[in-house]
Amino acid sequence: MHRFLYKLQPVIVQYTTRAYIYAKSITMRCSLFLFAACLYCFSVTAQDTASAVKQPVISLMPFADAAHHWYDITEGTNIINPLPGRPKYQPTEIAAIADNMLLFQKTNGGWPKNYDVQAVLTAEQKDSLLKAKDRLNTTFDNGTTYTHVVYLSKAYGYTKTEAYKQAAERGLDFILSAQYANGGWPQYYPLEKNYSRYITYNDGAMCGIMWLLKDIAEDNPVYRFIDHNRRLHIQAAYEKGLACILKTQINDAGVPTAWCQQYDEVNLQPAWARAFEPASICNGESVDIVLLLMSIQKPSAAVIEAVQHAAAWFKVSMIKGIRVETFKAADLQTQYTLSKTDRRVVPDSMAPPIWTRYYELKTHRSLFCNRDSKVVYSLAEVDRERRDGYGWYTYSPQKVIDKYPAWQKKYAAGRNVLQ
Repeated sequence: MHRFLYKLQPVIVQYTTRAYIYAKSITMRCSLFLFAACLYCFSVTAQDTASAVKQPVISLMPFADAAHHWYDITEGTNIINPLPGRPKYQPTEIAAIADNMLLFQKTNGGWPKNYDVQAVLTAEQKDSLLKAKDRLNTTFDNGTTYTHVVYLSKAYGYTKTEAYKQAAERGLDFILSAQYANGGWPQYYPLEKNYSRYITYNDGAMCGIMWLLKDIAEDNPVYRFIDHNRRLHIQAAYEKGLACILKTQINDAGVPTAWCQQYDEVNLQPAWARAFEPASICNGESVDIVLLLMSIQKPSAAVIEAVQHAAAWFKVSMIKGIRVETFKAADLQTQYTLSKTDRRVVPDSMAPPIWTRYYELKTHRSLFCNRDSKVVYSLAEVDRERRDGYGWYTYSPQKVIDKYPAWQKKYAAGRNVLQ
């Protein structure tokens, strides 16, 4: 009603003004003046009310990496590629974005990686996606599949569109079917004959799945539509995943540390992935794991110990007095990227603590690597293409260190491993 009267305000004012001009008595003019004043006050209130009503928005940040890959990195496996000058859906256009997700979803319930879910697709692009539904390049890499389930679940909550609910359920079933008996998840499913078979913590793949399952197990209202039987399977999968995380914490000479990026799916040992990603203690990916463990409201003794050892590891692996500087350099075109900058480590007594991405197993030396799988021990020894194109240093462990005091007081009183 407020919006209706607000839209009619100009018409009402026009005719009220005319009536005032042609009114024959003072009484009539006073009445019309008071009516116009009331109308003005009411319309201001209506305008404020209308502007205060905001359309819902579901965060699209989880899809940023995929969009970056679609636009900036050529992938030979893409079904469709971006076209120049095409518009994007606004974040408020939830139904349009969710409909895109339905187009990208495969027949097995999973999603392929590296597309922009906000892209306004052409009829030809949509047709190509529909014809490729059975091409099962489905994955959890680059924030894929589990993020789609989250978005579609929220979209269903806003729109009550049954198709979004069904797609989210199929996505959950895909996640459950992809889990190994030991509790881990591969990077791709169906399984491929390469490192993507490994249990994958890299880029938050397994942790992303675990956060979703944890939310469902803890009865987050977003997922109230999930039926009882599916919830039982999800709870069991979450518990198996948690057990896998605890099993894979790297124990060097009897002292647990942190985690590797990926593990052999059979023997649960740290494993190489890409040629420049060695089996090692990986601090960046370990942070996501520790934050997940710290979020558990009633942690077991095993979970508490895992957090304690990881926090202690972040303390001893901390590097002080340096920072990584990025500077302009001559263009370097490689078969992978065009590099316009370079990086170097410089001393800086005022710099915050920093950590390397990799630490060598057993020796705990900072570890770097080239595309030829040659291990080196300083950033300067890395070829420029990888030196500039990969994240060799991280500040992420500081997140755990910042959260640790409150967690420790609650769950490990009297044993502060950071002191």
